[in-house]
Formats: sequence, structure tokens, C-alpha cells
Amino acid sequence: MTDLDAVYLDHNATTPLDPRVLQAMMPYLAGGAGNASSLHRLGQRARQAVDVARQQVAALIGASPDEVFFVSGGTEADNWALRAGVAAAAGARDLGGPAQLVTTTVEHSAVLQTAERLRAQGVTVTLVEVDAAGRVDPEAFAAALTPKTALVSVMLANNDVGTIQPVAAIAALARQAGVWIHSDAVQAVGKIAVDVRTLEVDLLALSAHKLGGPQGAGALFVRRGLRLPPLLEGGGQERGRRGGTENVAAIVGFGRAAELARSEWAEGARRTAELRERLELGLLARIPRLTINGREAPRLPNTLSVSCAGVDGLDLVLNLDLAGVAASTGAACSSGRVAPSHVLRAMGRDAATAREALRLSLGASNSEGEIDRTIEVMAEAVARLRAPATSA
Repeated sequence: MTDLDAVYLDHNATTPLDPRVLQAMMPYLAGGAGNASSLHRLGQRARQAVDVARQQVAALIGASPDEVFFVSGGTEADNWALRAGVAAAAGARDLGGPAQLVTTTVEHSAVLQTAERLRAQGVTVTLVEVDAAGRVDPEAFAAALTPKTALVSVMLANNDVGTIQPVAAIAALARQAGVWIHSDAVQAVGKIAVDVRTLEVDLLALSAHKLGGPQGAGALFVRRGLRLPPLLEGGGQERGRRGGTENVAAIVGFGRAAELARSEWAEGARRTAELRERLELGLLARIPRLTINGREAPRLPNTLSVSCAGVDGLDLVLNLDLAGVAASTGAACSSGRVAPSHVLRAMGRDAATAREALRLSLGASNSEGEIDRTIEVMAEAVARLRAPATSA
């Protein structure tokens, strides 16, 4: 079996590069692309391409082009938002003491680890708990706010279980308190409607490779009027907010992917939701003692997190891989670790149940035949992995 024959169900880790995106990138990969800061024709051609991509990304999230700043990916966007956001928001309000950052227990590691670094630097960090479905209560967020709160950060959709958070409601409460709000929307953009005006966020992170674009390109939305200092100093790129020569080819690909997502996300969401339902019902019918994680809350249409009692999630991933099905135990940056999913632990699962988690994330390339094949392969793998315990 070749990689081309594999059933790819790990789209939350990264999506395959859309051929139409690659086509848009090729002129900037095959030579002739100048530095977007150069004044000659090749440089200005690159600058124009970056400007077009900025317009395309802005249109996808309902922003103005001057509010979109290109970075290397979602991790950099989250780091910039938290590190600079806490300092800028605290300075704007003259808190007169250690600032507070409020976030949740189920955030991506790019947020949680940055929060811990800020804590070590004297920032007060408050983590708001979630319910058993992974959903945070806006009122719990409101209760965590203090006069020292500078920034709140809540992801729009969870990368492990797909739970969609009530960001707009949290933003409204934060705004009443004069607090800036950041949202990690990396998993949401391209899968559900994302509009920064409707959400009323100040900062929002997104990444190209989660919506059919290339790896190595992302963006941070910064609401017009916010004085956000740069994370990286350099040659004045991105209007002095993010130093470093622009990755023109990747940015062009990001723009084209955003353009495609804007016109196709609704149909894609409908189709992947149908496939996920087929997969979910098929697994429930074939595998005893299977739990759907986060089923009680609104979820991304493509994401299915399951726990098979008595089966280690990593063992199941390896068995599925041998059978030609690519899945994961959770976030790609942590799926190789022995530690159980921090998201499921935050949702109240014990360590053993959290270790049994498997994430199946669908995309445009999947078919009904692949879903049916996955159900069959996974049912066989679970039965095989449970057999020693049963016979013992």
C-alpha cells in the first residue's frame, strides 16, 4: 500500500495542499520572485502578490486588509497576541501592577505554554474550567475578570475534540470590562463561518495549512486602532509590525486558499458533517464501549474524538496506520507524547480514559468509501487490541 492509497483522517493536524493553491504558488516557487521590499519590477510584483493575498485573507474573516499581518503560522500568531497583547493592553489602561491573563484549560499549547512563560514573568494567569463536553461558560469567564485583567484568550474551536466555544458572548463580557480579547481560530477558519466583526474580537490567529494552504504561513488579525508592539524586530516588514522577509510563495498560497475557503466552506462543512455522521454511527454500531467525546456540544463538522474502553489510543493509531488509515491521538505537536490529552483531562476524563482517545478529522478529499473502510478497519483493530485482555 502506498501513501496515495491511505485514508487520510488527520486534517486537523494539516490539510493536503489544494492543487489550485499550488498552481497559484508556482510562479513564485519556480523563479522570478523578488523580495517584496525591493523597488524594482520583480520586487513590486512580489509586493502586489502579497497585497492581493492580504485582501483575500481579510475577506475570509470579515476584516479590512490593513488589519491582517502575515506571520509564520498559528503558533507565532498566538505568541504575538499574548506576549504583546498583555503588555499593550496593560499599558493602555495603566493597571499599576501585575497584569492578569484569563484563558481556558483546553487551549492549544501555543497559548498555554506562552501563558506559563508570562506567569514566570509576573503576569497573573487564570485558567477557566470547561464542562464535560469541553465548553466554557461565559459567566465563568466574567467571574474570572478583575480590575487587573489585560487580556482574555479563548479558542474558537478545539483542535482535539472540535468543541466550538461561545467567543462572541465572552467577547461582549470582556468588552464591557474594557479588556482585550484574543481568539485562536486556527481550527475554525475554513470549517465554519468566522467573522471578526460578529465575534467582536481584538486579535485572532489563523493558519494556512489548516485550510488547504501551505505550511509556514499564518496571520494575526489586529483590530484597527490597537497599538500592538511587534514580536519580531527587523527590517520593517508588515508595516513595521513583523520583521523578516515575507515568504511570498506561501503567502500567495495562503491567499488563494482563503479565497477558495470563502466560496466553498459551507458546502464543504455540509459534506464533511454528513461523512462524520456516517463514521460516528458506523463506529457506534460496530464497536462496543465506545464513547464520543464532546458530542453534547456544538462541534466542528469534520471532527470526531472517540475513546474505546480498554484500548490505548496510541496503539490504535499505529494499528490503523498499518492498515492504511491516518489518524491521531490529538494535537499533532503532542500526539507522540505519553501524557494523556490535557483537553480530555480538563473535560473530567480520568487519565486512563484520556489515553484511549483517538481523533478522526475529515476533509474535502474523503469519500463514503473511505469512511466505510475506516469503520471496518477500526472495528477489527479494536477487537484485536482488546483480545489479550479478554482472553486473560
